[in-house]
Amino acid sequence: MIIIPAIDLRDGRCVRLREGRSDRETVFSDDPVAMALRWVALGAERLHVVDLDGAFAGEPRQTALVAKIVASVTPVPVEVGGGLRDLPAVEAALDTGARWAVVGTRAALDAGFLADVCRRHPGRIIVAVDARGAQVAVKGWTEVSDERVVDVGRRARDAGAAALLYTDVSRDGMEQGPNVEDTAALARAIDLPILASGGVAGIDDLRRLAAIPGVAGTVVGRALYTGAVDLQAAVAAVREAR
Repeated sequence: MIIIPAIDLRDGRCVRLREGRSDRETVFSDDPVAMALRWVALGAERLHVVDLDGAFAGEPRQTALVAKIVASVTPVPVEVGGGLRDLPAVEAALDTGARWAVVGTRAALDAGFLADVCRRHPGRIIVAVDARGAQVAVKGWTEVSDERVVDVGRRARDAGAAALLYTDVSRDGMEQGPNVEDTAALARAIDLPILASGGVAGIDDLRRLAAIPGVAGTVVGRALYTGAVDLQAAVAAVREAR
């Protein structure tokens, strides 16, 4: 398992939200490029960049800044998401030089779009599914649908997605510990690399996730920015657990 620092972009700054709510924002840096370079210098093997403006607007808004981040950290690979709800948006994200495009709600709920985007960009699509426990969360995480995460995961696997990014939204940005149980159940149920996200509070949480077969990476946000997780120490601890 690798540790993937999150860089969330809003109004050109590096921020973190609690439970995905736009009114619960903390600004951690006015220079996202410098932040990306910092994480790479501390041992990050991949970065997770999200265009929050794009996520709220429904279309990418920070493409130029994303491209600067990707160019600054080459050859470290970057996965990019936020507002990627149609093929042109996905292609624009990949044109920044990002290794992977992270597609969310539409790919999770629209099987036709999922199949199409994965066929056009084999091995370069990560499907992000936001959930409360085992059920998919929709409408800005305010509602829980009848769709099960495991069913989305199986469709992503069958379509040829590179990985499934699973976020328990009730824990995102809260530093109260990840949902290890549901993450493990998901990893057992589908033959697809799982990226875990949401709630990491310390290195012990990362060790627990690293012990789950099928979990290829964990996206870590607020805990890195507050200093609750030291990236160098965490990378070393996880490497020992591999």
